[in-house]
Amino acid sequence: MNDQSTDSTDVLHAIAADRVLAVVRAPRVPDPAALCAALADGGIRTVEFTFTTPGVADVLAQAAAARRPGTHLGAGTVLTADQAAAAIDAGAEFLVTPALRPEVAKVAARAGIPVLMGALTPTEVLTAVELGAAAVKIFPAATFGPRYLKDLRGPFPDARLVPSGGVNAGNARAFLELGAFAVCCGTDVVPPDLVAAGGAEAEIRDRAAAFVERMTQD
Repeated sequence: MNDQSTDSTDVLHAIAADRVLAVVRAPRVPDPAALCAALADGGIRTVEFTFTTPGVADVLAQAAAARRPGTHLGAGTVLTADQAAAAIDAGAEFLVTPALRPEVAKVAARAGIPVLMGALTPTEVLTAVELGAAAVKIFPAATFGPRYLKDLRGPFPDARLVPSGGVNAGNARAFLELGAFAVCCGTDVVPPDLVAAGGAEAEIRDRAAAFVERMTQD
């Protein structure tokens, strides 16, 4: 595995500061570096490319080769140890799973990078924490809403909960106000068709900026 040039805590610090990370789930990503730059210009410095995108290892490698200082790159929908290792080799600085995946957590721990592990129920949240998750991705968040996140915070006040799935500019602030460590933004900022078409960096930058503005406005 390649050495990681970024301390694992830097990723969490960036997510904590921005309180948002972008999840790119598209059939293709023509220019990963330009996409990441557009998101960063819009105020979202942490980007997750998912294994549902064909050839995602190449996408990660291209983005990593041109990664700006202060920005961070991760792999999502990581289901197996082999996928975890491939993502890290390609330059991923963090891993995200959609469910409890102990083998992925082990690979991340050996590499010294954080894993955001998917969970929904209290039992799953506790298991994710016990497996060493740096944060717990609550999915599907919009199905249960911000108040469900607040309820989870009761027994798990120290867990970093990151809602994902259906989070948009209209509900992101509510999740944050009720205890989310950060939120995941997806199609609201990086629509799959727009990403796949390429050449839409200006629009994606504007979408990111609009999301951040609504998320943080008083």
